[in-house]
Amino acid sequence: MVKRDYYEVLEVTRSASIEEVKKAYRQKAIKYHPDKNPGDHEAEEKFKEAAEAYDVLSNPNKRACYDQYGHAGIGNTGGGFGGFSMDDIFSQFGDIFGGHFNFGGFGSGRGQQGSRQANRGTDIRIRVKLNLKDIAHGVEKKVRIPKKLTCDVCKGTGAKDGTSFTSCTTCNGAGHVTRIANTILGQMQTSSTCPACQGFGKIILVPCTKCKGEGTIQKEEEINFKIPAGVSEGMQLNLSGKGNAARGGGINGDLLVVIEEEKSDELQRDENDLIYSLFISVTQASLGDTIEIPTVDGKAKIKIEQGTQPGRMLRLRGKGLPDVNGYSTGDLLVHINVWIPKHLDKEEKKTLEKLGTSDNFKPKPSKEERNFFDRMRNMFR
Repeated sequence: MVKRDYYEVLEVTRSASIEEVKKAYRQKAIKYHPDKNPGDHEAEEKFKEAAEAYDVLSNPNKRACYDQYGHAGIGNTGGGFGGFSMDDIFSQFGDIFGGHFNFGGFGSGRGQQGSRQANRGTDIRIRVKLNLKDIAHGVEKKVRIPKKLTCDVCKGTGAKDGTSFTSCTTCNGAGHVTRIANTILGQMQTSSTCPACQGFGKIILVPCTKCKGEGTIQKEEEINFKIPAGVSEGMQLNLSGKGNAARGGGINGDLLVVIEEEKSDELQRDENDLIYSLFISVTQASLGDTIEIPTVDGKAKIKIEQGTQPGRMLRLRGKGLPDVNGYSTGDLLVHINVWIPKHLDKEEKKTLEKLGTSDNFKPKPSKEERNFFDRMRNMFR
């Protein structure tokens, strides 16, 4: 199934502010909420679609990647809300309204217990440097990072032996306290985090001796991951669940890998194309030559035709970088520069003066060459 454009889903412009995105999502979520459309599969799918669009467009990093690379840039695995459950979406929607909720009178069955938001660990952001060869072919990376891991003694509960806790009596284990308000849409039940248990739904009686009741321990972990070919500076990859473990148990945060592109001394990147400035001598330009130039994977030989003019561009097709979506591969563009010596000895001057009287050394540009230089001149006006 082809995903619709997220801006189209929420019916906002690409320049829409976060508040405009939030407002548009709120309207869509109310309209297509399953409790208001019982048994309507199409409405439920639109509800999920709106939630997915909001998740991306409300996050500056995800939105930037989406604007540049489309759906491929945000790493969605396809189908549904990026692996989130309906309860996750309800929790997200509840946050937009200042708490968890359901619409009274529609009987969805997603009551107080089902809507408790799972505790989530924090994300970790790292930067990874790649050279052009890494970008051209993709690369596997291995990093060691300090992070919070689930305590192996209490299994993340924070309680001694993983059992020394009891259900919170303030919220009856729900993790939140509720209230009912009358609105123009009918009765709306909202909730806020329970102040007694901080949303965990349980009270620790005896803390774990290893993690001191936190449920997590600080430790270094080795993580292996693959970076696809064609990435670029500033692109962010999201490794789900590889971030910090949640305090008191819950869902791990994500590891956000930000790409840093190492600048090459020889090749300049222009999107998927690579550009190389080649300097040749007057004699090479006049007589022609075979010259070795650098590429991403080593060296390549190119032929300089006799009478090559400065400013000429040679194209080596397919020798650039692949598109991150796998659609195509760029080219290697070789820009020809003819090196004119600044200092000549007496013998060299005599030789050039003699050559200057030859008819072959008098400029006779073709119409095509004139048009080319006219275009170049106009670019700098």
